[in-house]
Amino acid sequence: MRQIIARIVNLLCRSNDAVDVQSKFIDLAPTEKADEAGVYSDALLYATRNPRVSNIALTGPYGSGKSSIIRAFLKKYRHPVMQISLAAFLPEATATGGVVSKQEIERSILQQMLYGADANQLPLSRFKRIKSPSRWSIFLSLYVIFGVVACWHLFQKRDDVISGSFFLPLTIINWPNFLWFAVGASFLWLTVYHFYKVSFGLSLKSISLKDVEITPVSASQESILNRHLDEIIYFFQSTKYDLVIIEDLDRFDNSEIFVTLREINSLVNANAGIKRSIRFLYALRDDMFVNTDRTKFFEFIIPVIPVINSSNSIDKVLEQGKRLSLDSRLDRQFLREVSRYLNDLRLIQNIFNEYAIYVANLETDGDNVLDANKLLAVLIYKNVFPSDFENLHRGKGNLAQILGKHDEFIARGEAEYKATIERVEHEIELAERQVPADLLDLRRIYAMALFEKLPAQASHVVQNGQSLIEISKLARSENFDQIISSQTITYRNINGYHQNINISNVQSEVDSLRTFAQRKEEVEQRTAESRSSASRRLRALREKIATLRSHKFHEVIRLNAKELSDLFGAFGENCELARFLIMEGYIDDTYYQYTSLFHAGRLSPNDNKFLIQIRGFINPDPDFLIDNAKEVVAAMRGEDFRQHYVLNVKIVDCLLGDEAAYADQRAKMFEYLASEFENCDAFFTSYYAAGKEVPKLVAGLRAAWPGFIPAVLANPGHLPHVGQIIAHLPEPALNALPAAHPEISPFLSEKLAQILALGINIDPSRLKALGIELEDLRSVEGFPGIARFLFEEGFYTLSVENLEFIFQTVLGVGDLEPLRTRNYTTIAGIGNAVLSSRVERGFADYLKNVLRRLEDNSRESVATILSIIGREDADFDDLSAFLERQSATIPSLYDVPVRFHSLVFKLSRIEPSWENCLAFMGSEAFDAAIFTGFLETKAALAALPQQAIPDDDKAAVLRQFLINGEALQDSTYRIYVQRLPRTFPKFPNNLGPGKLRVLIEEARVNFTKENVDALQEQIDLQVLFVVGNIEAYLKNEATFALGDDFRELLLGEDIGDTRKLAIIRSMDLTLLGGLPSRAGKVGAILERTGADVSVLDAEAARAVILNSAPIRVQISLFNKCRKILGDGDVRDILAALPEPFSEIKTGYHTPRIDKTDINIELVKWLDERNIISSWSETLFGDAIRINLYRRGASS
Repeated sequence: MRQIIARIVNLLCRSNDAVDVQSKFIDLAPTEKADEAGVYSDALLYATRNPRVSNIALTGPYGSGKSSIIRAFLKKYRHPVMQISLAAFLPEATATGGVVSKQEIERSILQQMLYGADANQLPLSRFKRIKSPSRWSIFLSLYVIFGVVACWHLFQKRDDVISGSFFLPLTIINWPNFLWFAVGASFLWLTVYHFYKVSFGLSLKSISLKDVEITPVSASQESILNRHLDEIIYFFQSTKYDLVIIEDLDRFDNSEIFVTLREINSLVNANAGIKRSIRFLYALRDDMFVNTDRTKFFEFIIPVIPVINSSNSIDKVLEQGKRLSLDSRLDRQFLREVSRYLNDLRLIQNIFNEYAIYVANLETDGDNVLDANKLLAVLIYKNVFPSDFENLHRGKGNLAQILGKHDEFIARGEAEYKATIERVEHEIELAERQVPADLLDLRRIYAMALFEKLPAQASHVVQNGQSLIEISKLARSENFDQIISSQTITYRNINGYHQNINISNVQSEVDSLRTFAQRKEEVEQRTAESRSSASRRLRALREKIATLRSHKFHEVIRLNAKELSDLFGAFGENCELARFLIMEGYIDDTYYQYTSLFHAGRLSPNDNKFLIQIRGFINPDPDFLIDNAKEVVAAMRGEDFRQHYVLNVKIVDCLLGDEAAYADQRAKMFEYLASEFENCDAFFTSYYAAGKEVPKLVAGLRAAWPGFIPAVLANPGHLPHVGQIIAHLPEPALNALPAAHPEISPFLSEKLAQILALGINIDPSRLKALGIELEDLRSVEGFPGIARFLFEEGFYTLSVENLEFIFQTVLGVGDLEPLRTRNYTTIAGIGNAVLSSRVERGFADYLKNVLRRLEDNSRESVATILSIIGREDADFDDLSAFLERQSATIPSLYDVPVRFHSLVFKLSRIEPSWENCLAFMGSEAFDAAIFTGFLETKAALAALPQQAIPDDDKAAVLRQFLINGEALQDSTYRIYVQRLPRTFPKFPNNLGPGKLRVLIEEARVNFTKENVDALQEQIDLQVLFVVGNIEAYLKNEATFALGDDFRELLLGEDIGDTRKLAIIRSMDLTLLGGLPSRAGKVGAILERTGADVSVLDAEAARAVILNSAPIRVQISLFNKCRKILGDGDVRDILAALPEPFSEIKTGYHTPRIDKTDINIELVKWLDERNIISSWSETLFGDAIRINLYRRGASS
């Protein structure tokens, strides 16, 4: 009983709540009140009752109420209706952004049609669906069991069944057999019937053979509705539907589907199995068909007048506002403007439904602190762009990107202002750079006037009686101002004499009204005025940067609207609505207040959120927006100021802005910052970007925490702190930093460019006291004011890169080639006192870091080279490396410091001359190995041989060094030996064979018996020596007492046959028989010269013939020596000769030899001496046939 009463009470409460809710919300379903006058229903009833109408069109734009009209009509239509809607199919099909094909649409229609009916109504359909078992299924399964058992029993008794005995006797006693047969037969019959019925739902669409499937091409291309037309007809045969309503088909912009549906409608109505008229009702847009085409498709068209459009949407919006009692809160102008973009009644209703929900949750305290217009704008955005709204919560989407652009635009604005600041600074730099150019031009004017006063022979101006200034360089001289202001000056002429000249009227001749000093002051004053004007511009620009972040969101967006065109365009067809809401400020960076819950109290929502978070031990972000900082500070506890909570930009601004009121809080805050400094990076980043009291924060930290400076220098990640210290620390404290913290100078030298890149505005003059020596000036190229200051103060290291930057950027010299190939010479020639002073101040570093590093710095002038190597304040190794790289040669060794004598010769940096060579040999730094290496150089080999070696006694040491130059290469030794002015009486000791050969070949040693004997251990050189002096040797051959072995060697040299015959005559020829080699040489000479061989005996002749070569020479000598030889000697020689000559002996064969004059002579005298029987020429006359004596025949 209690449960029943509770249910009744609950039901009554629900009914009351439903009444309240009904006033707040409106459902979005189609309404049955859309056709209260019944106009559309009457038209539809007329069309459905007209037998000539089969295709009906209900046309109207989106949101015009077509679905509501259909719903109102169905209340009056009492026949079964099949409703097909493609609205659910549309998002699925178009999710990928592709075009929906006709087949996909037809498939959706067919599925909704066939699967909309009960499966039991379409038992023969090929589209099988899951069927629920009927209540008779349990009996059917039992029957199947009995049927299978009966069939099995009959199969066992098949012989009796076939013979008929199974049915005997035909009495009731045999009823079990009759029952078995009846059950089995009926089961078989029903089984066959079932498969027969199922076969009506089968069709052959393809043949599959393992991995090969054969399918008709048309099966994949034809219309799905046409392909399954039999299914559609079967559907209407099996169901009672006579009206098919198809909605949302027009969303696919495919008119071909209507042709197919019309064909199907015609075929269905023409089918004899369907006894009723089937009508299709289409809900579609007016513009679905062009011109009059739609009248061809539909027999009856019903137009729908839209309920709402952009012109009357304001009324519907106001109606919804009135329903929710929002008239006083919503801006009527905003509603009027935004309603122009809303023309869908359901959309408007849903927006206000959501508005009611959002207000109920967001304004729980009843204060109504929210801006109703902004809330409505957010909900309009949410409904028109739902996917973008969803992405917004994840920080993505178009609106999120636009919101993100705010900071980018602010940063860009700041960057533009900073770029303007840099441009102004660059203009200041150019103006400052122009000052030296203007002053140089001014000096040139006065210098030209001074030149006219000087005589033509003047070459230098004497300064202070000591230094000389070339006339051509007078305008660039540092002392020009002093010179031009003098009454008289001293000059030196080309003869070296000094004379005085009066120049007191030079200035008045140039400008009678102003002196040089006055005009110079005017130039500098113009620069000062320009600098002052630019400084005012810089202050104004910096003020604009400071106020830029205070602009409203939509103001910043409007200023950069062109850059957001693509993002607004991404909103699609409703992009104008998005542009309106954002540009007018209805949607801005406060949107989150309208999309999340909060509770408003005495403080602002943000203030309250902040306090709630810190009470929950949650650390808000440093840039958390606080609207009333003083109220928040007042609400905070004392210990909160020693916690992370105090690190909020607005709170710190409040504390630092009123030092007297918040002294205690400030002290606690600085105490916390000192203790947790490493964990406060996020706060410092935010405060340095948006805080208003940065100078007080930096100064307060340093005063309250002595370890502040060491802490920021210890971590490279604290560069922003260093930049703020430089920019904002009071000047007295800044000047004291290097003394208190010496590490700050090298730190800034290394990190200055990174600090400047943070965008902190730093006055260049504040760097002066910090002892900076920047390693890379190019790193501050983007800060021309800083770069110019560092250059003028010399706050940079001397390096190749810095000097190139100075020349190119500061001094405006475009061509850096001279700086890279003759660096010191170029710097001295540029005439910049600041740069020259910096180089001289750190010359040792300049030599090591610049001159040594420049690989191509090889073209310094000789004067520069001598000046540098003459310095005592540089490392010798660095000077040596510099000298090694130079290509210039020093003319005289006397200009070179003694400690570099060896080096200039080693590096070949001295002009090759015998004078310098003699000077080096007389130097205390002389090194024989280095001098030898110098003589081997290409330069020395090209120059020294062209000079005569001195022949006086002072040069004796040089000549002796050259002839004793064993360390020289043979080729080099030969070159210098050739230039020696005299010969030497004997060979030097300890010379190798190569050098001795050179002396012999170049005839630089006298030919004497002592010198010949000195070479007896080196027989080849001894032979060479004698060959070179062969005539002297032959004249006094007995004096040298050289044996036949030596003479044999001479026979192998190129001394002429006459001299060789003379040598042969001096030899003992009787020994040739035991000396084959010598015999061969003698024989070749005797045969070649045709000399008399009578001096030979038979043994010597035999040796000469057999050891000579080739065979022609042997035969020739054989012929010459025949008178000396006996017959036995002849036969022995023939036997020792090669074939065919060795075959000339007694026997039965007939040797043949070539037909030559020598061979003919041979056979003639052999025939004459009966060594052979006879000889004759062959048939063709190309050979000689020799007839021998037979064996045993007498001669």
